[in-house]
Amino acid sequence: MISKSFILSSIIPVLLVFCSVGCKETPKPKERDIVLEPQLLDPTINTNLQQIIEFAGINSGRVNDTLQLQQFSMLKPLYEKNNFNPYWSSEGRWLREADSLFTFISDVKVYGLFPNDYHLRALSGIRAQLLRDTIAQKDAVIWTRADLMFTDAFLQITRHIKQGRLNFDSTTLRKDTLQPPELYYRAFEQFRNTKNGHFVCKQLEPKQARYESLKEALKKFLDSTEFRRYTWLDYPNRDSVAFRRSLQLRLFEEDLVMSPTQPLDTATWKGAIRKYQEAKGLKVTGRHNEATISALNNTEWEKFKRIAINMDRFKLLPDSLPKIYVWVNIPAYQLQLFDSGKIALTSRVIVGNPKTRTPVLNSEISNFITYPQWTVPYSIIFKEMLPQIQKDTNYLKRQNLIVVDKDDNILSPDTVQWNLFSKKYFPYLLKQREGDDNSLGVLKFNFRNKYAVYLHDTNARWLFSKQNRALSHGCVRVQEWQKLAHYLVRKDSIRYHPDTLRNWISRQEKHVIGFPRVPIFIRYFTCEGKGGKVKFFDDIYGEDKILRQRYFAYKSIN
Repeated sequence: MISKSFILSSIIPVLLVFCSVGCKETPKPKERDIVLEPQLLDPTINTNLQQIIEFAGINSGRVNDTLQLQQFSMLKPLYEKNNFNPYWSSEGRWLREADSLFTFISDVKVYGLFPNDYHLRALSGIRAQLLRDTIAQKDAVIWTRADLMFTDAFLQITRHIKQGRLNFDSTTLRKDTLQPPELYYRAFEQFRNTKNGHFVCKQLEPKQARYESLKEALKKFLDSTEFRRYTWLDYPNRDSVAFRRSLQLRLFEEDLVMSPTQPLDTATWKGAIRKYQEAKGLKVTGRHNEATISALNNTEWEKFKRIAINMDRFKLLPDSLPKIYVWVNIPAYQLQLFDSGKIALTSRVIVGNPKTRTPVLNSEISNFITYPQWTVPYSIIFKEMLPQIQKDTNYLKRQNLIVVDKDDNILSPDTVQWNLFSKKYFPYLLKQREGDDNSLGVLKFNFRNKYAVYLHDTNARWLFSKQNRALSHGCVRVQEWQKLAHYLVRKDSIRYHPDTLRNWISRQEKHVIGFPRVPIFIRYFTCEGKGGKVKFFDDIYGEDKILRQRYFAYKSIN
């Protein structure tokens, strides 16, 4: 019988031999590689490029603790195609392409991009080191890493200009959300031939007039802005001591207190905050609150981040939109109807409040109804109406509401046992009778969507005069609903003459008017370019704040 010890003694050497051949670990890239003979520098860079790319390939693009190649999957084929020769230097000298790309990286703020996302700080350090350090000039590792960073930077910039940094979602209209690498390889070769990054990237940018207006306004914003470092205030903050420390530092940065750390008495605190509130046109309380903290956080650098977010939102749209379409911008409280690239109609709108938001969506307006009846959504019944009805059934009469069963039979409220109903059990519908008291007003525009929202008139038209118009349950109330209705049926003047529509409304007649479908896009843009300046809107749903924390929270100024 063969013993276990004999078997093990036979197998172990074989395994060791196997591992020595098949389990050979890829060595880490060199930290230094000094080349004394100038003619050997490029061949040594070639060898280093192969080694680093092999190492990065099994480490998800990471070269070391400080260098991560973000576009490694596209970068590797470029070097394989070039037989691992450097792209940006030759015989210890930068090529013109490298100088052009370095300048371009430094200037990418004009695209709403952050230069340090593209190795700018590291490349600046390398270029300075190579200018003054003769030993560094002979170090093949420095030249190798710089070459990889330049290539990675270009691929990352072009990808961000074409596709942006935001995640695509169900409302994204682009059909080319997955761009083929060949697009970026063509851009790479075009840049090497032209040495003009702006020319190359112009072909990759969104072809939207609104994007162009915002980009032009951004240039003027950058020209007139001097970015400074300010302390960001997390609010609300459970750590009151840490928050108070940060707030004092922030007030010091505004020259409102004498010291960033020395304890302040109550009078000094209130005086500093009061002075800031007065300067910013805020309600003067002498106490910090949400409005005051928001203003303190709204620095020029944070404004730039908001512009960057909105420029990326344009990259979720296709390059061309339909000839005729309706565009609703929620934070601007505005509806625009576009025809052949020109604005045919503009209207104030009222949108959903932060608890019942108007959704971002794409759809098509198919018809409108005069004197519509409103079927109350269950969400509103349970949250607002049922508790009121259970207290007093006269609430239904005051709100012009009727109760109907599944067969659309109208029921007397007094015959219904309201105390038996809850969110789990409600067998009826509540509807609001047609007329001027109806929450939908006298006209409603229909478009298919899963949120049961639509455009409509309102019985509270005075609300259009308010500055903050995030007031509805989610639907969009349109001030110029008559003009919109007339425009949608303007080509069918025989059946729908303007006088016909006016007469139906004056006689309180219900009609359903169909027409060729018109696309509608409800979007969330918190700034726009207007008159060469950036116009900001309130981030009413906090969407900018979420995206800032997810994508841009730690972006630095320099």
